[in-house]
Amino acid sequence: MIDPALARKTWRRLEPVHGMVYFAPEAEEQYAAVGIEHNRMQYFSSRSAPMGAVPAEVVVATFFNFNPDLIRRAIPAAWAIASPETILAARLRGVDAALRRALGDTIGSPEMKEAAGLARIAAEGGSEFISGRPLFAGHAHLPWPDEPHLALWHAQSLLREFRGDGHIGALLVEGLTGVQALVIHGATGEVPPAALQQSRAWGDDAWNAAIDEMRSRGLVEPTGDLALTEAGRTHRQWVEDRTDALSVPAYAALGEEGTARLGEIGRHFSRAVIDSGLLPFGVPSRAKYETEERPAGC
Repeated sequence: MIDPALARKTWRRLEPVHGMVYFAPEAEEQYAAVGIEHNRMQYFSSRSAPMGAVPAEVVVATFFNFNPDLIRRAIPAAWAIASPETILAARLRGVDAALRRALGDTIGSPEMKEAAGLARIAAEGGSEFISGRPLFAGHAHLPWPDEPHLALWHAQSLLREFRGDGHIGALLVEGLTGVQALVIHGATGEVPPAALQQSRAWGDDAWNAAIDEMRSRGLVEPTGDLALTEAGRTHRQWVEDRTDALSVPAYAALGEEGTARLGEIGRHFSRAVIDSGLLPFGVPSRAKYETEERPAGC
């Protein structure tokens, strides 16, 4: 059995390889070229497109912590502009261009081929545990790219959604709504609460109501700045531990040695992505991808 901490560490080390697609100008340009010009529409349509031309309610359910009204302004309007297949092709072109810029000559290295092969084993291993993981399932039916750097990106995307679907399951077991999960996240101090509220487009009424509910449950301090109580920290730890455990089945296909090897190789590619400026933070933030820190939350 894979140690859940190793599964988390390996995911974190490779996450920049996947996550850069949401910020790369190369991807934005490709979406705009097929008519998807607004940034929010680009995000919601490109990430949900593997599930097909689904209604807004499906995206609300699978993205979990965004204000549903924000999603409904983008979906299904995006499908009237470009089909999911067209958007997915644009996304892959953007990924290709962005990674070529970030990774340079390492695109064709033996290490890239090895990392892509290992990540694919894990991602395909996750496909044996597809039930209850709708975003992962949508990605799992897509064809595998031939080029190793694109195969690595696709595999990490699958592993990210595998973990993310499990994370939502853990939050639901704890009886949290999307906005309440954001409040708990904000109360950890990892990200300013105002940034979470703004990025997910929650109005003050909904946000404050969620804070009040978390206070009534004893998860955040009753007064002062937003902060977790001891019960809140215990709750948060359980959710993250359960998320780690639910991610293990995918990496189990690699075994401990293969999982560790994937993380060791993959971190070099992640460093290059961060150093290229594709992500909205500087090189000092690289350190969090080198450690076993907890994920940022759903």
